[in-house]
Amino acid sequence: MITEVNSAINLRYSGLAETSCCLSCGGAISHSKAAEGETCVDLGSGRGTDVIRLAEAVGPEGFVYGVDLSEGMLKKAERNAEKLGVKNTAFLKSNLETIPLDAEIVDLVISNCTINHADDKQTVWNEIFRILKKSGRFVVSDIYSLQPVPEEYKNDPEAVAECWAGSVTREMYADQLKRAGFTDIQILEESNPYPKGEIEVASWTILGIKPSGCSCSCQNKSK
Repeated sequence: MITEVNSAINLRYSGLAETSCCLSCGGAISHSKAAEGETCVDLGSGRGTDVIRLAEAVGPEGFVYGVDLSEGMLKKAERNAEKLGVKNTAFLKSNLETIPLDAEIVDLVISNCTINHADDKQTVWNEIFRILKKSGRFVVSDIYSLQPVPEEYKNDPEAVAECWAGSVTREMYADQLKRAGFTDIQILEESNPYPKGEIEVASWTILGIKPSGCSCSCQNKSK
């Protein structure tokens, strides 16, 4: 199932890499407030648009990593950064469950409509907590479902790749954040529900801060 979903996502987004369509469910970067000198990560970085914007915000003393699974998107992002002469970026091919970065080196993690694709979302949030510095923050736009997604859609790689069939309920989403170690979560934006398949879903943008007294070693990794 995981291989099928990853293949469907790679195929869909590689095919969209050269198009101008919008692939986001929110505006996480608009709330990110990246500062000069910060180290940032964009999970599901796509064509690299937000990575480049963050790189400009953090300046030459900062650095931005884009993480994506789609080869087409990564190649497009690298070309875009090179074309614009942006040097303080790197694009990494990886799933979200095993982010190839050291612990506690990141000031800011952003993501737009990507975490719902992950098969093991708890591990993704554990990884975000792990790579963030103490008092580091995330700003994530994503989809949640108002009812559990029926198995026929949850097990359909194409429906998952379309950014909704991999979603979890709002309550489960909040529980995953808590289990990862995040405590004070702020809802910055939230849409009205809209229909998908046999259920309704909604998009939101949330902000969370890694507690200053915590490190990756104190994280509750229970699932």
